[in-house]
This record gives sequence, C-alpha cells and structure tokens, in this order.
Amino acid sequence: MDSQFYTRQDAEMSPIDSVAKRRLTNLEELPPRDTKRWVVRRKAAVVNGVRDGLLTLEQACARYGLTAEEFHSWERLIDQHGVRALRVTRLQDYR
Repeated sequence: MDSQFYTRQDAEMSPIDSVAKRRLTNLEELPPRDTKRWVVRRKAAVVNGVRDGLLTLEQACARYGLTAEEFHSWERLIDQHGVRALRVTRLQDYR
C-alpha cells in the first residue's frame, strides 16, 4: 500500500470492510458462476463488480441466478448499514 495514502483507519479496517472499498478490475475477481453459498465477501464483490462497470445488473443476475430485487437489497444494505449488514444471520437487525 502506498504510504502516502495509508491511514490509521485502513490499519483498523476488518477484511469484511475492505471488500466494500476494493475496486475490481477484471471478471476473475468475481465469485464463480456456480456460487451457491453467498457469504458477505461474495455478495459485496458482485455489488462492486456492477458498480465498477465490470458487468451490468442484467449480466450479474443472469450469471448468478439472482433477481434484480435480491441484488438491490444487497446494494441497499451496503449503502445504509455497511458490508456487515449482508450477513444473513444479522438481516433482521437491519430491517
């Protein structure tokens, strides 16, 4: 990491939080097409992939068998509560 951009906040950032800030640059960084187990990191990667322009919403939905509503719910949770809100066990706390 370039020291001029390194902050204390970066040092204290959990791996889960760092996923949301990471810019994706190629499709290999996305979860596999046959993903069945959607952990926080994978959900955040798909949202980042769409936001970074690697694929469109329609492509993401087709690639992963998602509905637009499901994708938008992940996006809303990230925007309103942060990446940690994507944890299924915590979902009720954020609704």
